[in-house]
Amino acid sequence: MPRRKKLILACAALLCSACMALGLSAEAGGAGISEAIRVDFETTTVGELPAGFSTVVTGGGEPAEWRVVDDATAPSGGKVLAQTSTDKTSYRFPLCIFDRLAAKDVEVSVTFKPVSGMVDRAAGLVARYRDKDNYYVVRANALEDNVRLYKVEHGKRQQFAGVNVKVPANEWQTLTLEVKGRHFRVLLNDTRLFEADDATFNDAGKVGLWTKADSVTSFDDLMVKTGAAR
Repeated sequence: MPRRKKLILACAALLCSACMALGLSAEAGGAGISEAIRVDFETTTVGELPAGFSTVVTGGGEPAEWRVVDDATAPSGGKVLAQTSTDKTSYRFPLCIFDRLAAKDVEVSVTFKPVSGMVDRAAGLVARYRDKDNYYVVRANALEDNVRLYKVEHGKRQQFAGVNVKVPANEWQTLTLEVKGRHFRVLLNDTRLFEADDATFNDAGKVGLWTKADSVTSFDDLMVKTGAAR
């Protein structure tokens, strides 16, 4: 077996072992090293934050409250990750960042359920995250019935694409963000909504989950694909 192929197989084995220890699943692409990581939160104790995640808030207001909770309606098993704080500060964006991976070109998807919120009832996906004030985010809003794509630069949020579409409250849905180079593609329930371009953040960054203001939102089945796995 060629030395390069042996190295690729060894790297893939190490990746799978690390992901199993975190309660994740991983796949290796045959055309080179790639990653496909799925997180379903089933191995995390209820009331705790999953290993490999950290929380921050963009804007003002109180700290975020991210924790695993029981949910019999969950798409996978009976546990989900939820943001449960209800601070009504309008310019307040709780994030839960997946710290185990950084990528430039990535496909990230999640199933989400907008539970409640009077100021907002939103769920979002973050990509190319540098810090709490610099990243891209796509969000679906069940109060406004739209999906919008933003860049957050120096803590200021600016929309550069979006579409009006029904986002039902208290129903599980799937949001997907694909990023390649400066090109973005957004899907809801596997239906393409729109595409756009932006070159503000060109380097690799982390991915994560996002809410706004008093949104209580549940998430399950976070999937992150990079490289050949896309």
